[in-house]
Amino acid sequence: MKWEDLAAEPCSAARTLAVIGDRWTLLILRDCFLGVRRFEAFQERLGISRTIIAERLKLLVDEGVLSKVAYQERPLRHEYRLTEKGLALHPVIMAIVHWGDRFYAGEAGAPLLHRHRACGCDFHPVMTCSECGEPVGARDVETRPGPGAKVRA
Repeated sequence: MKWEDLAAEPCSAARTLAVIGDRWTLLILRDCFLGVRRFEAFQERLGISRTIIAERLKLLVDEGVLSKVAYQERPLRHEYRLTEKGLALHPVIMAIVHWGDRFYAGEAGAPLLHRHRACGCDFHPVMTCSECGEPVGARDVETRPGPGAKVRA
């Protein structure tokens, strides 16, 4: 399978990776959730080429994950804002951060803490069942074909 063929795969994970599956895109999304909106700020934080940032931002805009909004007329300048589709990636980014905090933060602990505004407590993300509300781990899940599954002859 080639990278450019992922979007056509009959697998939601593969199609998702076609959009957000490279390291720079994930780091751009991380920064978006941390409030970064402007091209120069992405470049300063990531220290990568303008071409890479421009390509990744264009893909995220084309896919509807970010919107490109003018914030200055002369010269024309834009900022990038998470759309509803982009905001829906928050649990994905939080899961990646939590995994990194758990296995790679070191003895000093997590570099950033996440506080729930409503209750004021720091938290760790937990996946729960949408139907019963119980926490769900990898060993608690089984799969079965869904309506979009490929029919085998």
